[in-house]
Amino acid sequence: MKEKVQVFGRFLSGMVMPNIGAFIAWGLITALFIETGWLPNENFAKMVSPMSSVLLPLLIAYTGGEVVAGKRGGVIGTIAAMGVIAGSDVPMFIGAMVVGPLSAWIIKKFDKAVEGRIKAGFEMLVNNFSLGIIGALLALVSMAAVTPLVSMLNQAMSAGVGFFVDHGILPLTSLFIEPAKVLFLNNAINHGILSPMGIQQVEQTGKSIFFLLEANPGPGLGILLAYCLVGKGSAKSSAPGAAIIHFFGGIHEIYFPYILMNPFLLLAVIAGGASGVFCFTLFQVGLTSAASPGSFLAIMMMAERHSYLGIIIGVAVAAAVSFVIALPLLKFMGRDTSLEEAQQKKDAMKRQAKGIKDERETQAQAPASGSAAAGRIKKIAFACDAGMGSSAMGATVLKKKLTAAGLAGIEVIHTPVSSIPADVQIVVTHQELGERASHSNPNARLVLITNFLAAPEYEGLVEDVKKQNS
Repeated sequence: MKEKVQVFGRFLSGMVMPNIGAFIAWGLITALFIETGWLPNENFAKMVSPMSSVLLPLLIAYTGGEVVAGKRGGVIGTIAAMGVIAGSDVPMFIGAMVVGPLSAWIIKKFDKAVEGRIKAGFEMLVNNFSLGIIGALLALVSMAAVTPLVSMLNQAMSAGVGFFVDHGILPLTSLFIEPAKVLFLNNAINHGILSPMGIQQVEQTGKSIFFLLEANPGPGLGILLAYCLVGKGSAKSSAPGAAIIHFFGGIHEIYFPYILMNPFLLLAVIAGGASGVFCFTLFQVGLTSAASPGSFLAIMMMAERHSYLGIIIGVAVAAAVSFVIALPLLKFMGRDTSLEEAQQKKDAMKRQAKGIKDERETQAQAPASGSAAAGRIKKIAFACDAGMGSSAMGATVLKKKLTAAGLAGIEVIHTPVSSIPADVQIVVTHQELGERASHSNPNARLVLITNFLAAPEYEGLVEDVKKQNS
């Protein structure tokens, strides 16, 4: 069940993450040139509304369609998205997320149905006109049928959020945001749910607190600082480096394993997150666009001009509350275990639950069918949920270790866990993502880790590659 939720969340965030640069561009233009911006300019501010209502939804629809059916799927997804855009007065991010992939799936089914039945010389004619005709029909259907449904959904979500805001209980959102993040649903929550609501709020007020609910690095920083003081073994030694990468690099995934070692720490991040949201609400602060990655530097760059002090206080309070609660939880309720021992315990629990780990160990230890079992190792992938944050960092670490061992000719890439290339021979990923990785590339050997910076598995992998390639 958890894997299905992660896959769905990854699919939603996968439509937004590749277009984050466009969101940042829109956020910068908004922060600078709207009436309350740093450099108010009525002429430049004319770009703000078209970018949020047309450009960004079209990019989302194209990306979602391309994932399902390549560039052809992206084109028809964009055509269909114009229906929901033209039929609504608010930015249709959710509508684009629906009709983009759905339209691509329809054209994919059509192409499969006519495959091998088109006479030679008529392929381009059929391909172009089928795309045009089906795309036009889907745009009409989207405008007439999908737009009202999505508008109702938007109203329901707005009402739900309004309830939290009107009753002053927005900090309670941390009760589900923080645990969901630890289950690697952070990108899905931020880019699939909070960002669309934030964009609409920016249109009305020039800033949005929704961009801060998940991106706040304070709770995670508090956890890592607590490990720096009272942690054990490699967890303590790796925590300072993890804290720097998390806070300034914005890779939140790096602190998730530290919480998984001691689930009681969820209380600390929930309290820290709620405290931060309370401060953000109290000072009425917000960002002009999504901060991605969720680093303190990115947050300050996206901050509305009157929000700097409130954001700094909110992040600091979140870190302090998380730290104060985590400290006794680690010292008195945590067990005297190292990160490696916690990993072994987690493995045993998974074996007892499903036997999934046993299958992976067998795959990792015994030659399997496919490229991972035969010949020299030429390509290794480090996979994470989005393929941009922790995987990029892990790939850099692993590449340096391979180079130091004289294995500089091996390609090391970072990739989303749901789309690992077929020619990858070894996949390195976090334990929580192992099941998705095995489905994405069943022929590759899996190396599962819990600590992105100081995983002991790195050394064993380097030795294994050295032996196989020699």
